[in-house]
This record gives sequence, C-alpha cells and structure tokens, in this order.
Amino acid sequence: MAQFPVNPKFPEEKWDRAKAEKYGYNTDRFKSLSNYITGSTRFTGVMVIVNGEDIFHYGSLDRISYIASCRKSIISMMYGKYVEDGTIDLGKTVGELGIDDIGGLLPSEKEATIQDLITARSGVYHPASNAGDTKDKPERGSKKHGEYYIYNNWDFNVAGTVFEQLTGKNIFDAFWQDIGSRIGLQDWNRERHKKSGDLTVSIHPAYHFHFSTRDMARIGYLMLREGNWDGEQVISKEWVKRITSPASTYEEVNPKDKGRYSYGYMWWLFDPASPDFVPELEGAYTARGAMGQYITVIPKLDMVLVCKTEAIFKRRSTHKMYLNVLQRILEARL
Repeated sequence: MAQFPVNPKFPEEKWDRAKAEKYGYNTDRFKSLSNYITGSTRFTGVMVIVNGEDIFHYGSLDRISYIASCRKSIISMMYGKYVEDGTIDLGKTVGELGIDDIGGLLPSEKEATIQDLITARSGVYHPASNAGDTKDKPERGSKKHGEYYIYNNWDFNVAGTVFEQLTGKNIFDAFWQDIGSRIGLQDWNRERHKKSGDLTVSIHPAYHFHFSTRDMARIGYLMLREGNWDGEQVISKEWVKRITSPASTYEEVNPKDKGRYSYGYMWWLFDPASPDFVPELEGAYTARGAMGQYITVIPKLDMVLVCKTEAIFKRRSTHKMYLNVLQRILEARL
C-alpha cells in the first residue's frame, strides 16, 4: 500500500485550496489543462485533490447529477461493513436467497454466489432492466458461475437487490447513514436518488446515484485514505484493499479490445500488463460511468481525480478524453 503523509488533511465544511506548486505541480500547465478541457472535452466539472487539498478545479463543483456506473463502485464500498459483520455471506447463492427473474432463472444460474455478482462473474445472462453493459454476452447456461468475467448489469443490479434483502435497508438510506453523513458530503439530496429500469424485462432495478463533483471527490478521498476519515474508520482498510485487488486479470477483462484495466469488486484497476501503463499509476484504480464520469484514486501521487459530465446538457466525454486529461495532469508535475 502507498505511504501517506503522517498527518493528512481532510476537508471540513468545504475543500481547502492550495497552489499547485505546494505539491510539486505547475500552475501554468494547469491553465493549459483548463484550455484543453474547454476546447477538446465535454467535461462539466473536474477536480484534482492532493493531500486533501484542491490544487485544480474546473467548471461546476456543486451541481448534482447522474454518475452512471460509478454507482457500482459505491455499492462495493457499502458491502464491506455487512460482509465483515456477517450480515452478508458472499458465499450464499442466488438460489439460496430466493432470487429469480422474469421467465425464471436456469438451475445453473441459481448457483451464482453474491461474490460472483459483485465481481461480474455470475454466469447469469438474463437481460438487465437497464442498458449500458456488454451487449454480446454468451448464451444463457453456457458458462459456469465464477469462471468467466463479463461486464453485466444484471449482476450489478441484483447485487443491489441482495444488499437490500439481507440488510433490510434501502440502498440510498444506507449509503447516507454508513458513508455519506460520516464524510461530510456537501450537496447530498436524498430526493434525487431513485431506482429505475424496465421492470418488464427484469424485476431488479438499477440504483442510480446523483452527486456533485466535489462530493465525488470526498468518496474518492475516503478510498485514498484506505477507508479512514479524519481518524474514523468508515470502511475497513482490509475491505478497501480487497475491492481494489484484481478479481479478473487484465487478460480476462480485455479478451478482444485491450484497455488499461483489470477488474476488482466493481472498481477498474490500472494494470501493469497494459502497454500504456506508467509507473505513477501503480496501485491506481477508478470508478467509471457512461458519458464521462470518473472517480480516480492514485495512491502513488496521494491524488484523487474527478471528472464529471452532466447528462442534462446532452454532453458526452469519451474515455480517450479522460485519459488525455489524466496524462496532462501527470505531465504537470515539476
């Protein structure tokens, strides 16, 4: 794990700001980054946090909007408390929990475990209630649970169903109680958080979260600090390490289109096997969401990078745009 400052800073009511040079970055290069974001991306909000201080920001920091699939990384964080206290047994199967779906699940699909769900290895290829996952899935019943990775919204949505069934708590209420209220989110609005999906396709809805850029940064900073928030262990260090360790290798995640990542428990991990890997990203990982939503944790630089694209403006930032922003931040070091 990374070596952090002895006395790391934490935001109180708001993020403190610091000059880029305080942490070894060049202000002029960040000005060039602002120009790049404006002219070549569609991002509506960007923040760079180092040692708990805002050394660069762009656009809206306080507007709340949809974070798409970053929701999956957040529920991964939420699982920790309940796995460790025994409320959730990751070895329990879908069948044992009485989980089913439209038209019924196959007997082999009911053998999938909760751990399979939260690592996208269930082998259940029933249609999900929402789009946005890998389209060309294997035929149903063709893969045994645990043996094959594919990015699968059915898995992620059912992980939400399981969470609520076993904890007896609504996902959004549990997030606020267990995490959000303890890290001082500035812009939380419970009314914005609602489930959605076509329940005639699957009975398991998606649990969509809505956050501001600066609150996404708090979530990333909690992960950077290994679950600790100003002396309080909000998520155990062991669980943070577990969910950000590979459950699927780089080769398993990218059999056709080579990217940069292996996959943990609903977090994407920058993988040294990638031909584009750079040393600064050793141990780094990110939450990723459609249209350009990112919460990236870079332990080696003691950094959190947040990129947000607000769907209300009908904007979309590509993954390449995100990687270009990340590259320019690395190049801004003195």
